[in-house]
Amino acid sequence: MQIESIKIADLVPYEHNPRINDKAVGKLANSIKEFGFINPIVIDKDNVIIAGHTRLKAAKKLKLEEVPCIRAAGLTDEQVKAFRLADNKLAELSEWDMELLEQELAEIVDIDMADFGFPDLDMEESAPPMYNSETKIPQYEVQGDDVTLQMLCDHCKHDELVERIEGSDVPEDIKEFLKMAATRHYVFNYKYIAEYYAQAPKDVQELMEDSALVIIDYEDAIAKGYVELSKTLQELTENEE
Repeated sequence: MQIESIKIADLVPYEHNPRINDKAVGKLANSIKEFGFINPIVIDKDNVIIAGHTRLKAAKKLKLEEVPCIRAAGLTDEQVKAFRLADNKLAELSEWDMELLEQELAEIVDIDMADFGFPDLDMEESAPPMYNSETKIPQYEVQGDDVTLQMLCDHCKHDELVERIEGSDVPEDIKEFLKMAATRHYVFNYKYIAEYYAQAPKDVQELMEDSALVIIDYEDAIAKGYVELSKTLQELTENEE
């Protein structure tokens, strides 16, 4: 298969390209700058790009005048469409062996692999874990509205999903797991929860705090509207002083 050097101005991006690639352009430009344009762009007989739109954008970013191309001759229009999609999709199916990847990255000393989208190992070691138990709760100032328990959570989608699970023919142990997973579809209204919390008895408030439905911190804006807690918060402030 012959590689042709074609001017960027003569290449035609495929107008219906479904791949969104802007985030990868900078990293790929770094790769081309470091290693050269090793992977040619695939084009059809009319110079329309079949595979390589990101490479073209990276080449433009580097202000290259020409790029290497391979002309895919003998493919039908349907095969061209199929290849264009398959070329992008197949890369998504690959996974990394993280242990081997770390070994390979550790042996590359003089090239900054972060330029190509790989994590910086030194930063990885000092960075906080990607997933933790911290819960982020929206902040609301209490307005004094009357709310009921039924207003605190929308469980319609959960109930619908559980009904479908119960009516399915899957084994019972799978049903139980799926019903447990269905709780992810509960939608909590934190504005109403803040209102309900402010008017609730102390034992209910403590349980809501333990459930992370409400986060109480006297330095936190969510505490501003809790009139019933103002004395307690003042005492906490004075004790710290």
